[in-house]
Amino acid sequence: MKFRHRRAEEPEINLIPFIDVLLVILIFLMLSTTYSKFTELQVNLPTANAEKLKDRPTEIIVAVSADGRYAINKQLVDGRTPEQLAAALRAAANGSEDAVVIVSADAAAAHQSVINVMDGARRAGLNRLSFATQGSTQ
Repeated sequence: MKFRHRRAEEPEINLIPFIDVLLVILIFLMLSTTYSKFTELQVNLPTANAEKLKDRPTEIIVAVSADGRYAINKQLVDGRTPEQLAAALRAAANGSEDAVVIVSADAAAAHQSVINVMDGARRAGLNRLSFATQGSTQ
């Protein structure tokens, strides 16, 4: 008897079920993994043991009304010119050069009225200026 040698068939790997299984595993891992978000920075702030400021600088509050009148520390000012404001600011500062001028102007006050206060403070030698505001009521 003569047996014929069969050709050895090369094994074939079917990739379709392999890809299906990998996709299922990938979807499972994507759904079950928790992602940590770094939305804030870890910051260590420096510390200081300095004493609190005991001597606050003199505050001079200048109120400007809607019609252009001025009041310095709740005292009405007679004039409306920068020279008259400078004289009143010098008197309110009592020789203090580090006094802070706080401008509290009405929302409807003219721009020139606020500029007059700034010019008067400059003429009086008061270089520290601040503007008072209030929060919106919305």
